Amino acid sequence: MDIRARSKDSVIILDLSGRVDADSANLIESIGQCLRDGYSDILCNFEEIEFIDYLGISALVLAYKEVTNANGRIKFTNIPAHLKNLFSVTGLDRTIEIFSSEELALASFKEDKAIENIKKMQLRRRFKRLPIDIKIELKNKYDRSQTCLKVDILNLSAIGAYIYGCDKFNLGDEVILKFKLPPKNEEMLLGAKVVWLSDKQAQLHIHPGIAVEFVHIPTDVQEKLLEFIERNLTFTSTND
Repeated sequence: MDIRARSKDSVIILDLSGRVDADSANLIESIGQCLRDGYSDILCNFEEIEFIDYLGISALVLAYKEVTNANGRIKFTNIPAHLKNLFSVTGLDRTIEIFSSEELALASFKEDKAIENIKKMQLRRRFKRLPIDIKIELKNKYDRSQTCLKVDILNLSAIGAYIYGCDKFNLGDEVILKFKLPPKNEEMLLGAKVVWLSDKQAQLHIHPGIAVEFVHIPTDVQEKLLEFIERNLTFTSTND
């Protein structure tokens, strides 16, 4: 099999020709070199491939594994009509994205990156922390006698909070937080798990305190927290 490499839109395109069979080790070597050269998006063009046998399919599977293990993406395009059935029978068409044209394949890489960027932005939003002082009620989910009343949330994110003034809980305890979000005083009732305890010797200024991670938080509730945090972060930065 002959391989010619070219790049377009940050994607490395491997134009394959000949046969994909037991002698296709050069494909694995070429893909490995692409990864070492910094290309994480790889498109294999099968337009000039004449023949593929089951050993060749195994080589393609190895190539796919090498790319995915390196957190890259590999896609195929221009599979000749007489070979499409082989991809279907072996299930390779359900594992690797296959496109009828190079243009569609390149567009899909762009779509993937756009989706990734959106997910990263959403993740960053969830982790934004707002310094705040809100009085809350904190109870053990299974033992309501284990309760802290009128303690303080010192910072709040969409995935958790740091709570000051309570030393009744242990790591792993499941708790219920009840508090009101200003200015409308909308009541929030959230389940959480204790994931960190302050150390009296090393962190006297924030002791007693615990960090909790919210569990099974509904999407609409998390969005309300995000809106509250972003609105108040913006207000704080404007005043600064």
